[in-house]
Amino acid sequence: MNLRINGRIWLETLSNDTAERFMGIGRLELLSHIQHTGSINQAAKAMNMSYKRAWEMVHSMNTQADEPLVTTQTGGEKGGGTIITAEGEKYLTYYRNLHERFQQFLADELANLP
Repeated sequence: MNLRINGRIWLETLSNDTAERFMGIGRLELLSHIQHTGSINQAAKAMNMSYKRAWEMVHSMNTQADEPLVTTQTGGEKGGGTIITAEGEKYLTYYRNLHERFQQFLADELANLP
């Protein structure tokens, strides 16, 4: 028999016994695209996602976090843009490492299958 172990891991915030997704692989990917493109719109396009959905995800993360993960700038000499804040960088690094450890856990468990 050819088996594999699969799973996903995400961070959630708890409020009044209600869990809300804060960070998962999709949000990590969105933040990574924002980091590389400097644009929520371009990040959404890279993921085949609507701008509205990408903005909702960014807004959700920003309102759940103690400090915003993403900030936007409008106009100016260089035009508008979007940046990942130091807080955002901290969560990107943490979640990437968490995801790698989780993948290693899955691989280790697969190696222990009977």
